[in-house]
Amino acid sequence: MATVAIYSLKGGVGKTTLSVNLAWCAATLSARRTLLWDLDSQAASTWVLGGPPGAGAKVDQAQAMFSKDVAVAKQARPTAYRHLDLIAADASLRGLDQLFHDLDKKKRLAKLLAELAGYDRVILDCPPGLTETADQVMRAADLIVIPVIPSPLSTRAYDAVVQHLGGRTPLFPVHVMVDKRRALHAEALASHPDWPVIPMASGIESMAVKRAPVGVFAPKSAAAQALADLWRRIEHRLAA
Repeated sequence: MATVAIYSLKGGVGKTTLSVNLAWCAATLSARRTLLWDLDSQAASTWVLGGPPGAGAKVDQAQAMFSKDVAVAKQARPTAYRHLDLIAADASLRGLDQLFHDLDKKKRLAKLLAELAGYDRVILDCPPGLTETADQVMRAADLIVIPVIPSPLSTRAYDAVVQHLGGRTPLFPVHVMVDKRRALHAEALASHPDWPVIPMASGIESMAVKRAPVGVFAPKSAAAQALADLWRRIEHRLAA
């Protein structure tokens, strides 16, 4: 099993977009048994993929998994897509940072992930910020994918994560929401020509309306192809 975290210090940079689409690519294009674990109390990935809880899922139990009041594997439930399961988020995760602080167990998330060894790939949709939750993710993940908008503030946030980690966990930066017609974007892309690029696209914006990965409703679009290429590059990194 390999764990891929989608994380950024900043909010609003497309973490959910990457999480949902990369999980779908893992399950559909690579036929990996895949789990998307939504760790963000906003529950956007849960809403896109899951809607209301299914059979056996309980509302407001997302945080209870970390105190071991609820078995983590029992919270995974199927989505509409073959090979893709979901552990849903809910509002109880708003207290997760405090729980981690109170527990004082630095590898609690890593131990819970070990209980999910039946999966080939686990994708973590992470909340923003340098928090207790972020530190748990950084200790547990095999690879951290960081969406970076081609702007000074987003690049500065990426640099802060690099400094904070100090090389402990491999990072995979990705330029997102890219409009190559903008001089600022073109300049940023030229500075990092090896970073994958996900374009600003109507298909990606339509995810919230369709409540589905881009590859489902616009499989031939430039966005779907860019996301599929990104997943192939991630698989290559995991295999290295």
